[in-house]
Amino acid sequence: MRFGDMVQEDTAGGMTGYIKHHLTHLTVNQGHGTFWSIHLDSVVFKVAISILFVILFITVARRATSGVPGKFQAAVEIIVEFVDGMVKDTFHGSSKFIAPLAITTFCLVFLENFMDMLPVNALPAAGKLFGVEHLRVVATADINTTVGMALGVFLLLWYIGIKHKGVVLFFKEWFTAPFHAHGLWAVLLAPINLLLRLIEEGVRPLSLSLRLFGNMYAGELIFLLIACFTLDAALNHVSTYILGGAQFIAGFIWTAFHILIITLQAFIFMTLTIVYASMAAERH
Repeated sequence: MRFGDMVQEDTAGGMTGYIKHHLTHLTVNQGHGTFWSIHLDSVVFKVAISILFVILFITVARRATSGVPGKFQAAVEIIVEFVDGMVKDTFHGSSKFIAPLAITTFCLVFLENFMDMLPVNALPAAGKLFGVEHLRVVATADINTTVGMALGVFLLLWYIGIKHKGVVLFFKEWFTAPFHAHGLWAVLLAPINLLLRLIEEGVRPLSLSLRLFGNMYAGELIFLLIACFTLDAALNHVSTYILGGAQFIAGFIWTAFHILIITLQAFIFMTLTIVYASMAAERH
């Protein structure tokens, strides 16, 4: 199948069909219903980026020198020192686990977000050459990925809280904070404290996952809308060149702005992880 034929198939349904095609995941069904469907493209790119991150940091660690560092080593050192400073200022407990967690979180989210900088048709068209009908490359634009990451952080927060307070005190605070009391009032306020704590525990993974997913999904959708400027365009029409110029300008502006968004979202995800970890470790 020729590249032109593949593009024609993608655009057969017009702008709506084109966008729906690019927003459809490569899915493997393991049972009945949507719940048992696995977005294979998100899994593959998530694992590939994680492996790339590990390889890059191991390479830098092994080649690190106390002399004049190279450009990549200098960039990694800047990131490490910046994150370590944030952890020291925000996390008031004692744990060597928080800084590596924060660095890993920031780098993985940033690298996954950065996949949105690739041309929208590049990898999906390449995938079709190998018989892959649908392919989405931005793992963080998949709600399953962001919820999975948020739940992973959520479980780590429980681990940090139990490690610093012990099992008994950790769960006791569910009934004694934020409204502290003694005697009968402690019994009366326990259900209210428990309700507020359950809301707080539920909001944490939601705030991490939905914010990241919403921003990255919207960013991917805007790139697709910009690509639709010249959808089914013909070279012998003047409008093609006018829309092509508008597409270039809009794409350049949105790309520059989106670089800020993907960095900011990675920073927010990391910062909230540190803050939540600090809250989990503090005694109430």
